[in-house]
Amino acid sequence: MSEARTEEPAPARRGRRRLPGEVRRRVRRHGWFLAVFVLGAALRALAMAGYRPALWFPDTYTYVVTVFHPRPDLVRPAGYSMFLKLLEPLHSFAAVAAVQHLLGLATGVLVYLAARRAPRWAATPAAVPVLLDAYQVELEHLLVADTLFMFLVVAAVVLSTTRRPATVAAIGLLLAAAVLTRTVGQPLIVVLAGWFVLRRRIRPAGVLLAAALVPLVAYGAWFYSTYQRIGLVGANGAFLYARAMSFADCARMDPPPDLRVLCDPRPPEERPPSQEYIWAKDAPLVRLPGITFTKENDELAARFAALAITSQPLDYAASVLGELGRTFTWGRPVYPDAEIYGYYEFPVTEPGPPGRYPAQVGAEYAKLYEQGAIGTKIVEPYAGWLRAYQSAARLPGPVLLGVLLVPPVMAVAGLRRRRQGRPRAGAPAWLVLWSAAAVLLVTPAAAAEFDYRYVLPAVPLACLAAALSLRPDVLRRVPGG
Repeated sequence: MSEARTEEPAPARRGRRRLPGEVRRRVRRHGWFLAVFVLGAALRALAMAGYRPALWFPDTYTYVVTVFHPRPDLVRPAGYSMFLKLLEPLHSFAAVAAVQHLLGLATGVLVYLAARRAPRWAATPAAVPVLLDAYQVELEHLLVADTLFMFLVVAAVVLSTTRRPATVAAIGLLLAAAVLTRTVGQPLIVVLAGWFVLRRRIRPAGVLLAAALVPLVAYGAWFYSTYQRIGLVGANGAFLYARAMSFADCARMDPPPDLRVLCDPRPPEERPPSQEYIWAKDAPLVRLPGITFTKENDELAARFAALAITSQPLDYAASVLGELGRTFTWGRPVYPDAEIYGYYEFPVTEPGPPGRYPAQVGAEYAKLYEQGAIGTKIVEPYAGWLRAYQSAARLPGPVLLGVLLVPPVMAVAGLRRRRQGRPRAGAPAWLVLWSAAAVLLVTPAAAAEFDYRYVLPAVPLACLAAALSLRPDVLRRVPGG
């Protein structure tokens, strides 16, 4: 007895036949990006295979201590420690590195999706630096806050260029998370709120500010209850003092006696990099009674920095420009010192145990987190392939400068078109992206010093701004714009 044959409905058969064709069309449409994405994923897989479980940075140990002793840190906000806490049940720093690599890939996807409003040929190149720059891959493999910070900032700024009013609160929350990851993100709240005001969207600007400020105020209350100090960290004065020491001349400043103890008699050209004035044992601030970041020491440092800047504003401006200029050099000179510079290179030999006492304490907590040994194991040939790639694949400084100049040049061209009677497209979406990238580059140079890892989070925004500026006539407005 034969079984009855059931015919599949004709529309279902046609849909099933169309599916492979639709997939092929989508692959062709996004083929170049998919190729870049796959290569980026392969590079990150090499990092996971070649450097196990992850790479360590001096800051890492402080973050890990905060995981086990939750309290605000005087130097760094606790956002990255909260991120580590979420992943603690896995007991694996390899898992942390893997998640950071996924965040790097996700940032590339965000850039590509947002850049599709630009000419098709510009979308994939905009995502190339974040996906294929070897130093970006290395930064993701380091147990530091910068990759998480980059993803949060890019997500917030990209959302601000969409037409979805419901995302405004999400933008504020993302910015708050970014600030609690790295305080350098604070000016971005003003930038994005100002962007909505520029588009005459006062209510969304208010919603964004409220959504951002509520978590920050809550964290600030936690910080105050711990240290009886107002703020998110307790080292702003110390870092600004260190920045001022690149030019401060006490003979010109004529500081009062209580500030004079922070002077350095050496001429500025003979002084060490700014960070030494915070961490070196013989630094004037470090020699003061108590720990470097006590309320009294930090306030003293802040007063010294304010006097130096107001007494020598042109010297301060020149110093900031000098630090910023390091971003745009062709090579990668060793700066601020060989130790810090070395952390941004895939190592040839396995790093030894931490040398400084606080880091040694953090290393013991890291072993609790990992529930095992935490040393980095270098596995060949994968590590060697990555080192060879890193020697050739990076975004040179002058190229980044060129990327940053594209939007202003296109804006000038747009002014000329409007003078010829062409319709105005409104405030372009690249403006907020470009402004955010500029803030991320300038703020560290103005408040601390240049560091290679501070540059990379600004790159995706700069590339996306350049891509979108190429077609101002097709840019979408922000919510309600």
